[in-house]
Amino acid sequence: MEPVTDNPQQLFLGTRIRGLRKARGLTLTALAQASELTAGYLSQLERNLAYPSIPALFNIARSLGVTIQWFFASETVAAVEDEGYVVRKGNRQSIHYEDGIVDQLLTPLPNHQLEMLQSSFPPGTYSQQNYSHEGEEAGYVLSGQFELWVSERHFLLQAGDSFSFASREPHRYGNPGKVETVVIWVITPPTF
Repeated sequence: MEPVTDNPQQLFLGTRIRGLRKARGLTLTALAQASELTAGYLSQLERNLAYPSIPALFNIARSLGVTIQWFFASETVAAVEDEGYVVRKGNRQSIHYEDGIVDQLLTPLPNHQLEMLQSSFPPGTYSQQNYSHEGEEAGYVLSGQFELWVSERHFLLQAGDSFSFASREPHRYGNPGKVETVVIWVITPPTF
């Protein structure tokens, strides 16, 4: 199998997962058990042969004792005068998920109180499983349509709509439309 992309920034995720797993002294089997994923699936992720789902990466991060923020990658380096304060458009760190969903980190690392993300969802893409974590999150639909489930509640949002919920409530979301959807998220604390 060939890597899912030849973009070095997108190939960084598997390297980060493998490196942290080994630093923690875990085998693929041990991480698979802890994250409720298969060793084969984790091996594909580590070798950059697949992108994770959002809940899968969340489970991997939790099992390794980090937040998803730890996995964001960028080849660019912030200018000294920007470090810790400004993220330039060309310097955004990103994570690519299965089905083409992309999260870009809009806040500088490290930020201990909140994180802001821009998520892009190609038409018809969804986080397939509910997941939950500590904290609160809010979002603003910049463009497209956005479908959101929080516990048993279901919402269909349009560009210009916003939302907020406790992150401990099981949630999932996606793009039911025929054009890309872009959502700006704010999560506090940055447990995602």
